[in-house]
Parts: sequence; C-alpha cells; structure tokens
Amino acid sequence: MTQQEIAKKLSNSAKKLAKKLNQFTFSEPISFVYNPLDYAFSSHHSYLHRYGNSQKKTLFLGMNPGPFGMAQTGIPFGEIHSVRQWLRIEEAIKKPPKEHPKRPILGFAIQKSEISGKRLWGLFQKQFQSAEEFFTQHFVINFCPLIWLSKEGRNITPDKINKSQVTEIFALCQEHLQEIIETFQAKNLIGIGNFAEKQLQIALHQMKNKKNLKITKILHPSPASPAANRNWEKDTIHRLTEEKIW
Repeated sequence: MTQQEIAKKLSNSAKKLAKKLNQFTFSEPISFVYNPLDYAFSSHHSYLHRYGNSQKKTLFLGMNPGPFGMAQTGIPFGEIHSVRQWLRIEEAIKKPPKEHPKRPILGFAIQKSEISGKRLWGLFQKQFQSAEEFFTQHFVINFCPLIWLSKEGRNITPDKINKSQVTEIFALCQEHLQEIIETFQAKNLIGIGNFAEKQLQIALHQMKNKKNLKITKILHPSPASPAANRNWEKDTIHRLTEEKIW
C-alpha cells in the first residue's frame, strides 16, 4: 500500500469503529460516555494522516482516553503541550452529545496537563530528535476510544466496568486493533500496562498472520501508580533496551 492508502485505511477504520460504538448504551455506575473519535475526529484524522502513513516496526498500545488527554485533543495520551508543540497538531474540537459539567470538553483550550501523556510523549521527545523520527518506526494508539464517567464525574477505566457492558465493545475494539497491526505490519507490540498487554495477547491468539510478533509490557505512566511515580522513565528505557526494541 502507498502512504496515502495506509492513512486512508486507518482513518476509515477509526470512523467505522466510532460509528459502531455510538450505538451502545450503558447503565450505572456509567452516566456519561465520550467518544473522541467522533467529536474530535478532525484532530485524530490529522494524527493518522501525518504520522500513520507508513508501515511501523513498533506499536504502543494504551487502554482508553484520559479526561485531560485524548478526551480533549483526540490524540492517544494526548497531553496538550505535547500534541501542540511536538506533534504540531491543533484542530477545532467539537462537543460530545452529553457533557458532564465537571468534565467539560475544552479541546485545545484545556489548561490541565495529563500526566500519563506528559510522561509518555516526554520520553519519546528525549529519545528522538523529532516526532518525524519517532514515527518512522513507531506509533501510539489506544485499545478503546471511549471514556466513561460516573454521575459524579469520576473516570471509570475499562478494566473496572462490568464485563456484560463491554464484551461487544471489546470485540469491536479487538477487530480494530488487529486491523491496525496488520496494516502497519508491526512486529513489536508494546502493552502500556496490564490491560493493554492482555488485549495484545488476545489479538495474538486470534490473528492468523502472527509470525514473529512479539509482546512486551511497560508500566503505565499513570500518577495513580506508585511504581510509575518512582522512576517510570528509567524503567521504561531499561525495559525497551533489554528487549532490543530501542
């Protein structure tokens, strides 16, 4: 496939997934659902066409959007300063149909920084001279594009949701994940945290063309993780170097 064909395939796949996921409804404790692949698609489209237009050696997989990251910018781990200054993406962001007053979508006007994204993209900035150099062989995605909020505005991560509510959703996200792996022909699959590693293992089990695919796990850079707060960057570099990924 040409560069244009790769980017177009990814963009169409993301649109298709977003449309399917918008059809689902949820019960308590979930009261609000945001789908950045819908209201922030212009930004995600720019990300795919600027940086996802070639085959990749390594794919980093996160869990789902954070309320101050991809939920605002449409970019995985989309910490505002990293997206604007390093990725050089800034697009108009719309609003979800139903918005929690404590978790408004402000797009690129957001002032709060997402620590996970700051750590992840910050590491890449230190290891590579430019975003273009990083994306020559690497790409970053999330397994599921949805963010779930309680009526109080609390972020509910996918691993904390009753299985009955997300089984079909996870199946659709798996299809999307496997399509991305096959499109990029990625060989190094990096799970950012336990949940992402598990989804990569499921993908590997289901895929027909899985020769030479390798799964590696790194700590999730969330500030909620004591281990990540101790020395996430150093541990991650050591892990990726040990596995001969860097």
